Amino acid sequence: MRRVIAQGTFDILHPGHVHYLSDAASLGDELHVIIARGENVTHKPKPILDDRQRRDMVAALDVVDEAHLGHAEDIFVPIEKIDPDVIVLGYDQHHDEAGIKAALDARGIDCEVTRATPREQRHDDELLSTGRIIDRIVERRC
Repeated sequence: MRRVIAQGTFDILHPGHVHYLSDAASLGDELHVIIARGENVTHKPKPILDDRQRRDMVAALDVVDEAHLGHAEDIFVPIEKIDPDVIVLGYDQHHDEAGIKAALDARGIDCEVTRATPREQRHDDELLSTGRIIDRIVERRC
């Protein structure tokens, strides 16, 4: 059985998230998704939705076999427990593939690290980012 991990914040699910997770699932038999804890999100604004709500939303997607909250202190703890064959990064996530691979190797975790494909925008008004969705809400509601 080929076990795949995808990971992210997943604040306000949108078609880009669904594409990413479907793409990741296609690379194996079992998809585990690690949802970043809000306290660990430092590269962008903190999530709007709380940790468990974001995990529950991701877990509800048919393509996801298991959804896990990330570890508060060490992002590699859930990866060690899941023992994946491949980690799929989002096509536009800020992570450095080589840096992640080196950290995995240093911990004795032998798995492939790859990137998902981008989802093409299907029409001009389609929003494929949580930040853009929030901007649109503020623009239209405030």
